Amino acid sequence: MCYRTKLNSRIKEIEKTFNAPFIEPEAYTPQEEINAFDFSTTPVITDVNPGEIELFHWGLIPHWAKDDKIRKMTLNAKIETAEKKPAFRNAVTNRCLIIADGYYEWQWLDPKGKSKQKHLLEVQDQEIFTFAGIYSSWRNPDTDELINSYSILTTEANELMSEIHNNKKRMPVILHKQDQAKWISGTEISRFSFPYEVPLKATKI
Repeated sequence: MCYRTKLNSRIKEIEKTFNAPFIEPEAYTPQEEINAFDFSTTPVITDVNPGEIELFHWGLIPHWAKDDKIRKMTLNAKIETAEKKPAFRNAVTNRCLIIADGYYEWQWLDPKGKSKQKHLLEVQDQEIFTFAGIYSSWRNPDTDELINSYSILTTEANELMSEIHNNKKRMPVILHKQDQAKWISGTEISRFSFPYEVPLKATKI
């Protein structure tokens, strides 16, 4: 799965990469490690507003949810089943690019995972890249606050990630730069499942 990401790049670098400005640049903070379970906001580009960079919460809250408790279970969405799962099926046509410059995974060194080796994964040919994401807009019934949130799609692990993420053997869907527009334009979701992949490099930490 994918629960720790990295986006330590500066605003100017991100804006230059995607030829798009931040809507709220003052709200962005570079982070060496982003914990999904903090449900923090991170930069995204959506299908509705592809010319600007927005900040959405990690952890998708379906529009029908009574509260936000579901988000701890919707940090990731399996690409193979997203169209069928109640939490995701209404959001699979809401596409977004989730911006990052790395993510972390732990390799189990024993059968029960008591000993683990942390790895930083980066894309070989993209300093700043995007995960394939889906998103939802939810209005808090108690505060009337509108919350935009997303989930990172995951797929079957490739050879490298099967060795590193050796307990679950999954990996996030990372897009080739030339496919980012295809993703947010609504290209069939199954086309981005493994063996679709980008070249990754792993560094032990």
